[in-house]
Amino acid sequence: MEQLVDFWKQVSFVDVIEFLGTFAFAISGIRLASAKKLDWFGAFVVGFVTATGGGTLRDLLLGVVPFWMTSGVYAWCTVLSLLFVIVFRKKLVHLNGPFLWFDSIGLGLFVVVGVEKALTLDYSIGVVVTMGTITGVVGGMIRDILINEIPAVFTQELYAVACILGALLYYSFDFMGVSAPVTQISTAIFVFVIRIAAARYKWKLPVLKGEQ
Repeated sequence: MEQLVDFWKQVSFVDVIEFLGTFAFAISGIRLASAKKLDWFGAFVVGFVTATGGGTLRDLLLGVVPFWMTSGVYAWCTVLSLLFVIVFRKKLVHLNGPFLWFDSIGLGLFVVVGVEKALTLDYSIGVVVTMGTITGVVGGMIRDILINEIPAVFTQELYAVACILGALLYYSFDFMGVSAPVTQISTAIFVFVIRIAAARYKWKLPVLKGEQ
């Protein structure tokens, strides 16, 4: 009992955000893996890569040990996500709505985690925004490549742009001295709303047209 209490004392608000983001992003990856008829192991791999790919690249670039290597909780989050999809597969696999929601939730939460880690290491605004964006989009890029799809970040409505704007908002709030919880929650909601609104109203960057 004392060990459990000590564990929760060590858990920060950012850790909670990271756990929730891992769960949401893993579900988005496993849901697409289910639509591609991958087996349970394949679905787990896709979900885990979706949830950890961006953070892994971020940590390597920042010169720190990748976050999932220091705790097994992220693998267990993916297992829980797999069980969630198995139980609710009839509602998740054949609908685009749940995928968009879980992907958008994960996107907003992971932008917060990436920005927070870069700020903790005292990097400049350019690096902070880049790390927030990498944390949000790279896992999804790897997911789409594994299931043989064009990465959503290159085709869907304001995917990376939502991350960049969210990272800038976080940096601005932090610069103005806004409290960390308010900044983190506001940024996650901001990214989520932009992503959902862009999908709803088809906001997109101009398409680069090639030869006819």
